[in-house]
Amino acid sequence: MTDDFTIGVEEEYHLVGTDTFALCGDAEMVEAARAVPGVDAEIGTAQLEVATPVCTGLAGIRSHLVGLRVAASAAIGRNGCRLLAAGTHPFGSWRQQRMTPRPRYVALLERWGVLALQLNISGCHVHVGVPDPDLRAAVSDHCRPWLPALLALTASSPFWEGVDTGYASYRSQWYARWPIAGPPPVLGDDAGFRRHVERLLSVGVIDDASHLYWDVRPSVRYPALEFRVADVCPLVDDAILHAGLVRGLVRTMAGRAASGTPAPDLPDEVARAARWRAARYGLDECLWHPLSGILRPAAEVVGALLDTVAADLREHCEYDELAALLATTLQRGTSASRQRMTMFTSGDLTEVARVVAEETTWHVAPAGRT
Repeated sequence: MTDDFTIGVEEEYHLVGTDTFALCGDAEMVEAARAVPGVDAEIGTAQLEVATPVCTGLAGIRSHLVGLRVAASAAIGRNGCRLLAAGTHPFGSWRQQRMTPRPRYVALLERWGVLALQLNISGCHVHVGVPDPDLRAAVSDHCRPWLPALLALTASSPFWEGVDTGYASYRSQWYARWPIAGPPPVLGDDAGFRRHVERLLSVGVIDDASHLYWDVRPSVRYPALEFRVADVCPLVDDAILHAGLVRGLVRTMAGRAASGTPAPDLPDEVARAARWRAARYGLDECLWHPLSGILRPAAEVVGALLDTVAADLREHCEYDELAALLATTLQRGTSASRQRMTMFTSGDLTEVARVVAEETTWHVAPAGRT
């Protein structure tokens, strides 16, 4: 990424059997799927990752995500598999997949032990171009209070190895076991970011900044901020909503940082607690409100997020689309809520997986369609 506020999206998917909806896949099949441009392997052989090219608008992101899901589905379909986009598989176990034989993943195993083997989770990462390193760090600080709202909107991982965890995003709680994951620290500027990296290097938990799994981090590969807070979304519409809100937030906070507005005072313990609450309840309970500092209904909090970026979205002719998508999400609920409803009505986690897989490949839905 070389331009201000360009955007790219990465999505991770589980691979499931076309009839059983159980985890499937092996290294040979994944390598074959990598022949599709934009498709890559993940640490486990029952997963794939896709990445859009650098885009300037949300229409481009939508087109590429749809195309990547279609192409990846076709590639693995020849081997009796299909895609399932959710933060966790409803009943699959990490024991059912093997590690992809790559040096980076072997190094993760050597450092983290079983934690690396259990990386059976899938997220959505949004890169927004911010060429100036000091501005990247400042924008990260300004965005910290809104990360829980972004997590709540995308929650899609209520089940873990066949158990209802009680969380809307168990993926984020699973990640919380890593000392290099969760809300980012206050960075201040690029020098501050590099100081944090050097401290973690001195403890021996990372080799470089690419091993940081913070909810938002300055990207190592691109002059961009990378948002890693979200579960992957089954519905493309929800992915577009997330990407659009993220970029609107970055553009808005870049303006505030450039004008000298100080970043909000958000203690680390409040950031962690607000993130936990978003992971626990999604949109079904109150969330911590970044502006009032108290618990408020989730719809009010995510509405405040939209209001915060509204002027920017209107300037870029994106407000109407994202406002409609947000209203639809609030009406139908998160994927976590829909998965629980499917389980309640069917009593069958295989049916939950089937419905999520169907949503993942429902590619022809226009913006706003329910």
